[in-house]
Amino acid sequence: MPTTAQETTISDQLTALIRLQHIDSKIDQIKKMRGDLPEEIRDLEDETAGLTTRVDNLEEEQKANAIARKQADIDVKESELLIKKYEEQQLQVRNNREYDALTKEIEAQKQRIVDGNLRAEEIDAELPGKEIAVEETTTRLAEIQDILKAKQSELKEVLDDTKHEQADMEKGRGKAAKKVDSRYLRAYDRLRTRLRDGRAVVPLVRGAASGFAVPPQRQLEIRQQNRIVACEHTGRIIVDNDLFKATVKKVKL
Repeated sequence: MPTTAQETTISDQLTALIRLQHIDSKIDQIKKMRGDLPEEIRDLEDETAGLTTRVDNLEEEQKANAIARKQADIDVKESELLIKKYEEQQLQVRNNREYDALTKEIEAQKQRIVDGNLRAEEIDAELPGKEIAVEETTTRLAEIQDILKAKQSELKEVLDDTKHEQADMEKGRGKAAKKVDSRYLRAYDRLRTRLRDGRAVVPLVRGAASGFAVPPQRQLEIRQQNRIVACEHTGRIIVDNDLFKATVKKVKL
C-alpha cells in the first residue's frame, strides 16, 4: 500500500500542516480559558495534604503527651507509697546493711518523683503551644479547603462550557493529523512541545516569520511550495501567507 508521502505533494502536506496548526491553535485558546486554575488547584491540593498530615501529627503528639502526663502522675503517687513503705520497714530492720538498702530504695523513689514532676511540668508547658498550633493549622486547612472548593467549581464551570467545543475540535484534529505524513507530523509535534506558544507552522508576512527576517532565496522557496522550509532561528515551519489564509478560511470547526 503506498504511503501518504507518495500519495500527496509537498503543497498538500503544507496545507495539511496549516490545517492541523489552525485546529491546534483553537484548542490552545480553549485551554487558555482555564488560565492557571489547574496549576492553582494542584498547589492547593498539595497544601491541603500537607496541612492534613500536620494536624494528624499534632493530634497524635497531644494524645501521646496526655498518656505520658497521666503516667508521670501515676509514677509519682506510686513512688510516694513506696517511700512510705520503705520508711516503715526501716523502723523494723535489724542491721545497718538492711537499713542502707532501704535508704537507697527511698533515694531512688525520690529521684523518680523528681523526674515524674519534671516531665509533667514539661508537658504542661508545651500544652498551650500545641493547642495553638492545632487551632492555627486547622483554621488554615479550612480556609484552603474553601478556596480549593471554589477553584474546583470555577474550573468545572469552564470545562462544562467548553467540553463539547473541545471534543469536536479534538475529533477534527484527529482527522487533520491523518492527512500529514508521519515524518512531518513527528517534527510538528516535537515543535509544538518545545515552543511556548505552540505555533509550529507560521506564515511568511512581509519577508518575516514569527519575528525573524527570512532571506530572499528562502522566501522564493516558500512561495513555490515545493519543499518544507524551517526557520533557522526557531525551527518553525514557514508557509506562504496566501496559502495559510486560504487554508484557514476553508477549515470548518
